[in-house]
Amino acid sequence: MTEMVYGTIPVRESEPVLPKWWRTIDKWSMSCVLILFGIGILLGLAASPPLAEKNGFAPFHYVERQAVFGALALSAMMLTSMMTPQLVRRLAVLGFLGAFAALMLLPFFGTDFGKGAVRWYSLGFASVQPSEFLKPGFVVVAAWMMAASQEINGPPGRSWSFLLTLVIVVFLAMQPDFGQACLVLFGWGVMYFVAGAPLLLLIGMAVCVVLAGSFAYSGSEHFARRIDGFLSPDVDPNTQLGFATNAIREGGFFGVGVGEGEVKWSLPDAHTDFIIAVAAEEYGLILVLIIIALYAIVVVRSLMRLMRERDPFIRLAGTGMVAMFGVQAMINMGVAVRLLPAKGMTLPFVSYGGSSLIAGGIAVGMLFAFTRTRPQGEIGDILRGRGR
Repeated sequence: MTEMVYGTIPVRESEPVLPKWWRTIDKWSMSCVLILFGIGILLGLAASPPLAEKNGFAPFHYVERQAVFGALALSAMMLTSMMTPQLVRRLAVLGFLGAFAALMLLPFFGTDFGKGAVRWYSLGFASVQPSEFLKPGFVVVAAWMMAASQEINGPPGRSWSFLLTLVIVVFLAMQPDFGQACLVLFGWGVMYFVAGAPLLLLIGMAVCVVLAGSFAYSGSEHFARRIDGFLSPDVDPNTQLGFATNAIREGGFFGVGVGEGEVKWSLPDAHTDFIIAVAAEEYGLILVLIIIALYAIVVVRSLMRLMRERDPFIRLAGTGMVAMFGVQAMINMGVAVRLLPAKGMTLPFVSYGGSSLIAGGIAVGMLFAFTRTRPQGEIGDILRGRGR
């Protein structure tokens, strides 16, 4: 009878995946990531030829490899960003289990490439760093546990996520990789805070971290050497920090000119950990500020979108992902200007590195999937009693 009076309800065809993805994705953040990758290729053209010459490769060997890794990373980012949060969660759990198993097996099958820390698997033609792939999976798993604990009669997800975090931090510290360990612990702390953890508990955890750092200082020569170098009032001009700080000082506001920088001939990690020093020397403070602004735009816009999200899992996972993304960039640049001790951490999408580029593409793709516009009311409507 209803159909006879009002007519049949028209069936709306489902929207194709690509138009729906383009309509719901944060185009500003995606554009910033693409620009960061372009800047990474530009800086790679300046920073990598000295290392290629030293190792007997063609001048742009590392730039070509970065372009290949970058294409894989951007493809992974696009593909992941098209997925639903539920599919992202399923695949992230599987990826986390694989990366965690690889992390545990590092002491037996890993290599240090002469750098004093067993962090990589050598594949002959390339190397893989499991900790890079572990981070996005860990964020999703921890967020899932915390979100489940908020349900009625839910499991003790916060406690489980804390125990999981401690296990991962211990394995990372054994490499040793204190930078990644701190990053994982920070990401978990941010999610725990957003999930409603009391501030007093977080302060207690910070005290525990300081105590653990004191223990590591007394028990690890690798850790103590980096802390002593950071606290020393005088910087040895023949160290990586000395070369980097001098390059930043020489660059000034507008840089010494494209290809005119000298730090790339002195720094063995000029194309990875200290890529920002190359940018500051050749292009000056202007390019550094542009890079900082690009990271800031991604972080701020992502957080603004997540503030309107109703789903606790999406809100927690997205916040943890963007927090680790922003803090990793801050740590890399902070080390170069001697605001932080040396950590051996890459600058996302700018530094050279297959594992960091591809894992970063997957992580940012997850973030874009979580921050896509979805048909839901504002979370403020719930607080005002109108979102029912």
